[in-house]
Amino acid sequence: MAKSTISLNIFIDPQSKRVLYAEAGNDFIDFLVSILGQSVGTLIGRSRNPETAGSLASLYESINGLNESYFVQKHIKDTVLKPAVHRPGFDVALLALYYTQTRTVFYRCNKLDGSCPFYVSVCSSRACPNCKLGTMTQLATNVSSPPISSDGFVKGAVTYMVMDDLSVKPLSTKSTISLLQKFNVRDVEEKVVSVGNDEAVKLLSCALQSKSVLTDLFFKGVN
Repeated sequence: MAKSTISLNIFIDPQSKRVLYAEAGNDFIDFLVSILGQSVGTLIGRSRNPETAGSLASLYESINGLNESYFVQKHIKDTVLKPAVHRPGFDVALLALYYTQTRTVFYRCNKLDGSCPFYVSVCSSRACPNCKLGTMTQLATNVSSPPISSDGFVKGAVTYMVMDDLSVKPLSTKSTISLLQKFNVRDVEEKVVSVGNDEAVKLLSCALQSKSVLTDLFFKGVN
């Protein structure tokens, strides 16, 4: 069963009134990755102007740049960034994101003399496009994306750093210090927040329009 809520530790700059980053476990990262798996990843990857996708573009680029060693299975990154679309073999936390099993139907020429033994088409036209004589009959085959592990998308023994624009990286002391220096932050407040279905829907909405998703989503609620 998927969790109904996920806890995040968010770190706030009270001076600028914004969320700097969030510390998250694999459950929240699985949720973010699953957004890309809903064909959103394909659309962003093909977009000539990814900036129009708001923070989803940042999320896409960060997952694309994440080393394969952080994923439960090596093929997962390509599967979610260039989805078929498939249904994962586990419950994605929060939103009930439904995937449809992609079934590709192929047809082959049924001409008995065997002159078209290797001609296969996705076209169901009555006459064989190759020999023009035989008819096309459906092959009993099913092509789908590689299976996804029941353990989720990313490994659980890692704490991740989610930036305000949803870009993701493994949490490290170096990354934290660099971020604080970048924004010249001296005072940081930590807050634990819960992300449920309502917050997940709002996050998706913010991600399409904003580059400060965590601030837009949480800051009003932590004042």
